[in-house]
Amino acid sequence: MTDAKKDSNYLLIERFKAFYLDVKNPQLDKIDEIYSENIFFKDTVHEIRGVVPLHAYLTEMSANVRSGRFEYLDQIVSDNMAYIKWNMHFKHPKLGCKTITVRGITQVQFDERIYFHEDVYDLGQMLYEHVPLLGTAIKGLKKRLAM
Repeated sequence: MTDAKKDSNYLLIERFKAFYLDVKNPQLDKIDEIYSENIFFKDTVHEIRGVVPLHAYLTEMSANVRSGRFEYLDQIVSDNMAYIKWNMHFKHPKLGCKTITVRGITQVQFDERIYFHEDVYDLGQMLYEHVPLLGTAIKGLKKRLAM
């Protein structure tokens, strides 16, 4: 990979990370600079095809959180792919007043812009563990499995 290509790839990944840094206020006006029109986005709950539906999803997601931010921990960037390890810290009105932290990893594939984005994280850590009764059961089950 040439130095110019390497610099271009790192610049795209830095713009991507800045785009999501503030969960409550993602830089949605820059979505076309980050994602290709035919983006395939996948996480533990959703599969979305196209930049317009992704914009709608991110608009709804950001409207539903009280606050949030990403903490980027590590990354590997190659000539057309990157892996980014992160912690997401957020508050959601339906999950109480405390800040929830979820560890995850993102894989993106790109040329000039990102055309594939997959987030992998523990949905229990994000959601189920914070629901009354269900959360107690899941945390108890995790403790039993750890023994």
